[in-house]
Amino acid sequence: MSGQYSGTVSAVMVREALLAPLQQGWDLQDLLDGTPFSAEVMQADAGRVPVQHYARFWRRLRRTIQDEFFLMDQRSMRPGSFAFMCSIAAQQATVRQGLEVALQFLALVFADKRAVLRTKQSMAAVVLREETAEPARAFTYFTFWMYVHGLTCWLANQRIALLSVDTRSPEPDFIDDYRVMFSDNLRFNCRQSKIFFSADVLDVPIRRSAADLQRFLRHAPNNIMVKYRDEQSLASKIRRQLIATDPRHWPDAVDLAQNLFMSVSTLQRRLNEEGQSYQRLKDAVRSSLAVKWLADESYTFVDIASALGFADVSTFYKAFRKWTGTQPSHYRALLLDKNQ
Repeated sequence: MSGQYSGTVSAVMVREALLAPLQQGWDLQDLLDGTPFSAEVMQADAGRVPVQHYARFWRRLRRTIQDEFFLMDQRSMRPGSFAFMCSIAAQQATVRQGLEVALQFLALVFADKRAVLRTKQSMAAVVLREETAEPARAFTYFTFWMYVHGLTCWLANQRIALLSVDTRSPEPDFIDDYRVMFSDNLRFNCRQSKIFFSADVLDVPIRRSAADLQRFLRHAPNNIMVKYRDEQSLASKIRRQLIATDPRHWPDAVDLAQNLFMSVSTLQRRLNEEGQSYQRLKDAVRSSLAVKWLADESYTFVDIASALGFADVSTFYKAFRKWTGTQPSHYRALLLDKNQ
């Protein structure tokens, strides 16, 4: 792999999309007919596949089984449902109104899933309410969030950072692609399934034409899936080192360059070529850790600030606001709201 992205998706994602149809009696060869994949994709040692191939497979499979949600609900999401949802959402004035209309439409489509938008001060959450006692597979929730998040990003004409993604499902064996598509902060076995983001984007006016809609749909789902990071890149190597080290003991740029046997200027140049900087990498890891600890009431703000290497709570608050667009207290209040 080379460059910032390798443009691939794990073959696990192919098998996840096929699971429900196979369980409901569909023949594997019929499901794969017209797709870029053969039966070998079902083998455990199948590695990664090009994201363009996965997108072609995705489009072909939903036509074959006549369900854009891959038979994972009691009702089918008929082909054209996502396009219609995008069309009615794009006619609204703001992202908030477009998202709310889209969620109302999905509540009509599905038998046991109803998502609602909730806001508290500068935080927003889309909360998925389910009728079933048993949680669904992780792939079911992440497919739902892919449609919701992808549409919202398109309406806002910007990539909307998700602070965290909660799901009711147990953690599956493979979650790397989910981290890249959505957020580094994924939580499993939660009471409710939710996505969290800054509420600022909800006030953005929608300015999408019919031509914009056709272009968006023509390239879906490629354009609502984030390409896989190159795990061999320098940025990924540094990110792994930061995650494995106490933030209070992170090296400065001079020591990091020395540890990597290169000059500071070379370090900066190589990270810049990958669209990164050392400070940006540190901010991303600190933000992920902060969000994780804010979800745990046993951590006080003083504890979190200290663990992240900040001199005091006010400095942590300022940094968190810069990273996420919201205050840590607002995030925790919405995250732990028992009334949702």
